[in-house]
Amino acid sequence: MARGLIMDVGGPKDRRAPAQCRWRYGKSNPADTQCIGRTHPGMVSTMFGLLRRRSPHRDTADRLYAAIAAQARQPALFAELGVPDTVDGRFDVLALHAWMVIDRVRVEPDGEAIAQALFDSMFAHLDVAVREMGAQDLGVGRRIKVMAEGLHGRALAFRTAMADADPAALQDALRRNIFGKTAPDAAAVARLAAYVRAGVAGLAALEPARLHDGALAWPAV
Repeated sequence: MARGLIMDVGGPKDRRAPAQCRWRYGKSNPADTQCIGRTHPGMVSTMFGLLRRRSPHRDTADRLYAAIAAQARQPALFAELGVPDTVDGRFDVLALHAWMVIDRVRVEPDGEAIAQALFDSMFAHLDVAVREMGAQDLGVGRRIKVMAEGLHGRALAFRTAMADADPAALQDALRRNIFGKTAPDAAAVARLAAYVRAGVAGLAALEPARLHDGALAWPAV
């Protein structure tokens, strides 16, 4: 499987049957990440498209997702830090960057709406990626549900760790949620933690206009 498939930033190529749900990003518990508006598969494409067109933040969300996905494909994350170069590893890195941006946009006016639009954009692209990997219609919703809950669970873990006074908390969260079953080098984990802290700080300092343009500032890996 080619690197980056699950993080393709191109527009959805197959709109015949996108995910059979519209996912709502939970705020405090992975269980709050819900599927709403379940419909007959034949009706989903039209409904999903209408939901996205109605969002006044769709263009902003698509620009943000493109910037997130591009950064999550940085080769150094895999080659130098030892993040597994697998579907799971790539999704974990994507979720890490999505969390940083989602938490940043939430402090803006209409931040919750922008965060939801970003979540929708991300999972519209992931829906296409899952289909390109060969999943049948009935299996796509289940896989997307697992990914949606996975994003929220990781976001909650990273957010909690960042608020912890102990610097080791973030390293522990990254070790559990980014490196999978591998035994990462301690220096690599510390380097990733420093990257995350710098990334959060850079996003916090980003001017709202640049944020809306998707001109995100990322530190060197």
